[in-house]
Amino acid sequence: MGMKGKNGSCIGSAPKGYSQTPKELEARGYWGNKAEFILTVMGAIIGPGNIWRFPYLCYRNGGGVFFIPYILFMFTCGVPLFFLETALGQYTNQGGITCWRKICPLFQGMGYASHLIIALSATSYITILAWAFFYLFSSFSAELPWATCGNYWNTDLCLDLNHPNQSQSRLNATLPVVEFWQRRVLKISGGIEEVGSLRWELVLCLILTWVICYFCIWKGIKSTGKAAYFTATFPFIMLFVLLIRGVTLPGSMDGIIYYLYPDISRLSDPQVWMDAGTQIFFSYAIGLGFLTSLGSYNTYNNNCYRDCFYLCLLNSATSIVAGFAIFSVLGFMTYEQGVDISEVAESGKY
Repeated sequence: MGMKGKNGSCIGSAPKGYSQTPKELEARGYWGNKAEFILTVMGAIIGPGNIWRFPYLCYRNGGGVFFIPYILFMFTCGVPLFFLETALGQYTNQGGITCWRKICPLFQGMGYASHLIIALSATSYITILAWAFFYLFSSFSAELPWATCGNYWNTDLCLDLNHPNQSQSRLNATLPVVEFWQRRVLKISGGIEEVGSLRWELVLCLILTWVICYFCIWKGIKSTGKAAYFTATFPFIMLFVLLIRGVTLPGSMDGIIYYLYPDISRLSDPQVWMDAGTQIFFSYAIGLGFLTSLGSYNTYNNNCYRDCFYLCLLNSATSIVAGFAIFSVLGFMTYEQGVDISEVAESGKY
């Protein structure tokens, strides 16, 4: 095996069985520039795990205390494994399966297993994107359909926090956002024995998502790298807008305090440490193989050590900033509705 040079590049002889000629490597292709690689990996590792999951895990596991196990797992597991997978692809110029064949043919089973996981997770992510499109299209209305009761999908138990009914008990009440999700978007049936029917709106959103996904990758890294200029930067722009808007709203500070307030006693709970570790592996996309595939399109002397370190820091920083953005808005909702912030935070899961 080679060694890492002073600038972080790989030096030394090629691995045993490395038989690709320069022409074959050229035909396989490389990233057009460093920015395409950085942006593509950003788009791959930064997503719902940062925006949705991390803030929720923070407030559930002791607020600011959750940062202690999270940062510990980040530097002991996240960054080293992230670099290992990326460097493996860059060193062998192979994807997530054939890279192991170059190292040890017996290990290629790990590559097949990781691709099976990717196939399952990609299907779920495509479904989440279809839901996101449904919410996007539903938001083009004078009044958000999940903000109030009185719609055809709402039940008598729906509790409108904007116009509370004094005679209505909150014991068995459901929030309009929950009913919109369960009864309008999903139309959850009474049980597994009730198959239900196709939701044509969701079918169209799913088709739209697959079409967009296809045109992002139809020319390999040539189209993927170009698409990443939008797909990787647009979410950051929207997150920045949400953060600026959120912190300027009344009551936002209460939400941020609730997000960060440390509960030291939670450090003795093993579940907190388990959640921190799984969050690192989940948000860094470790063990899935596509970091190896994306790294394989780098030139052999690329400084992947520096790239991986900065990408990991960006990933974790995005998670923390997303928490500020989300909980500042939750603090405003608490201020407007006059309810406990934990009740509003729980509804944010939907």
